[in-house]
Amino acid sequence: MPDDHHHNEGGCVHESADSDYLKEIGIQYSLYTKIDMENLECLNESTDGSGKLVFKSYENRLNFDKFVESDADEELLFNIPFTGNIKIKGLTIIGANDNSHPKKVRLFKNRPKMSFDDASSKADEEFDLTHNPTGELEYPIKPVQFSSVHHLTLHFPSNFGEDKTRIYYIGLRGEFSPAHYHGVTICNYESAPNVSDHKNNVFDSVTHRIQ
Repeated sequence: MPDDHHHNEGGCVHESADSDYLKEIGIQYSLYTKIDMENLECLNESTDGSGKLVFKSYENRLNFDKFVESDADEELLFNIPFTGNIKIKGLTIIGANDNSHPKKVRLFKNRPKMSFDDASSKADEEFDLTHNPTGELEYPIKPVQFSSVHHLTLHFPSNFGEDKTRIYYIGLRGEFSPAHYHGVTICNYESAPNVSDHKNNVFDSVTHRIQ
């Protein structure tokens, strides 16, 4: 009995370590929370709005109840706006463990509202994909090339041979910086100050005089 108890304690420690590891990975893959979901669009999705469902927490990456599937052919294109600027360091794709898994992904930086015709231009980065059923495979992104990203386009031009492409999870690892909005300061100038309105130290407040 003591041996069994000791074994169980070891199992608890191991599970705790795994939990901490997954939590850390989950934090790194939290950029999905910085997507402007209202304006995200997926072209050629078979069900309207299903493209948004694949951007979820790392912990839920293996929830295959929600997915996006292409419609007319195997191509999918995501236009992904962010609520600030991001620096992308890694990308993870989980598709079906069959020939509907995407075969390639092409990345475009800061080119909003791209169409399939626009995607025929040279991509900023592209990767040949392999089956990744557990989501442990990451494609490294060059942070220097993908820093200050406020919009990301992902183009999946083909799969491994099926008529339609299916994707369960798209994970983005990196850093987020809030957008800085520079407001316009409106200043009112008096061409001829009224002494009655400025009884004390009228001219002390004047730092520059326009001749």
